[in-house]
Amino acid sequence: MKSNDRAIVGFTMLAHAMFHTYELAIPIFVTVWLDAFTATEATLGLVVGAGYALIGLGALPSGILADAYGSKRLVLGSAAGMGGGFLLVSVAPNVWVLGAALVLWGAGASLYHPAGLSLLSRGTEDDNRGTAFAYHGAAGNVGTVVGPLAAAVLLAVLDWRLVAGLFVIPAVVAGAIAFRLSFDERAAVEEAETEVAADGDPGRTAETDGGLGSLRELVRDSRLLFTRGFVVLFAIIMLYGLYYRGVLTFLPEILGGLSMFEPVTVFERTFSPSRYVYAGLLSVGVAGQYAGGKVTDMIETEYALVATFAALVVAALLFVPASNAGVVPLLGVCVLLGFFVYVAAPVYQATIADYVTADSHGLSYGFTYLAMFGVGALGAALAGTVLTYAGSGALFVALAALVVLAGLLSLYLLVR
Repeated sequence: MKSNDRAIVGFTMLAHAMFHTYELAIPIFVTVWLDAFTATEATLGLVVGAGYALIGLGALPSGILADAYGSKRLVLGSAAGMGGGFLLVSVAPNVWVLGAALVLWGAGASLYHPAGLSLLSRGTEDDNRGTAFAYHGAAGNVGTVVGPLAAAVLLAVLDWRLVAGLFVIPAVVAGAIAFRLSFDERAAVEEAETEVAADGDPGRTAETDGGLGSLRELVRDSRLLFTRGFVVLFAIIMLYGLYYRGVLTFLPEILGGLSMFEPVTVFERTFSPSRYVYAGLLSVGVAGQYAGGKVTDMIETEYALVATFAALVVAALLFVPASNAGVVPLLGVCVLLGFFVYVAAPVYQATIADYVTADSHGLSYGFTYLAMFGVGALGAALAGTVLTYAGSGALFVALAALVVLAGLLSLYLLVR
């Protein structure tokens, strides 16, 4: 990679790790909040889902701003919003203030993905783009491991409010480091434009590219974006988002309800093995993210989507039987789930880059994360409601149905 590519990859890796540090630590806190606020899974699913929903609802404005003004300042704003949200979480007196704090966190978090992904797609060279997405994804999964693991360890020895306050520190540190990095955000696009201009077709220039100056332009560009292929991709990502949020939000609570993972007391401190199993499951996702990114450099992304969703169906349907069969079968299913739930992310991200033009990447990723995190946030409410009224068996069947549909739509993209 050239120095500019390395700088962009390093910048986005740092920010992506920070995002997932917060995002996947929240389910660990859920196990404490259920008791602290005497809330049901259905109520807390709605509250937590509202925070997660803001990630998606704010993604479209973030994508528009990334096209118009660049990505770096949005990523720095994301760090500030996420840190501020967790500062408010630490002093929340009731579940409704907790919800407001999570909404603030979600608003900050919403700025990251469209800005970061459009930066990768416009700033890195074509030959390195799949690898850049792979490194970006792997760094995100480092955050998914560090966040839950840190929360699990700290909650065993400290009050949850103090732990939430300590979680402000990653945003401060990541924001300070990222601020000092410099790079050309549009290096790859500018190089392509130079080549086109040399052939006698100036095309769109960097100064006019991506500027959405009015609502009419936004509607026009959105209509151009939503071709048949992108509409199908939007639906696929929405279904995957429901699965992702539904399976991960209450997974520590589901694991904690199994007899094999009952809390243990060591030196007058109570430890919950389920939290560490959850963190371990997410650690497998580091390999999944990297594998997903590398696969997109080798085969058509539609093939990878079909295979990934088939594996997720198997993981969902095997979870309850494996939990009844013993700890070893259950851990095997957890490894399968943790790996493939994160293979999907770099695969669909690379697929989007194949289906849209370079000057629409920010807008396309904005709509993508509206589907993934906005609509997908309903997965938390769905999971909480099904768990409250029907149990974990019904939940995993419902989750399997979602990715069956995603797989069928991926197959349509492959054969169309």
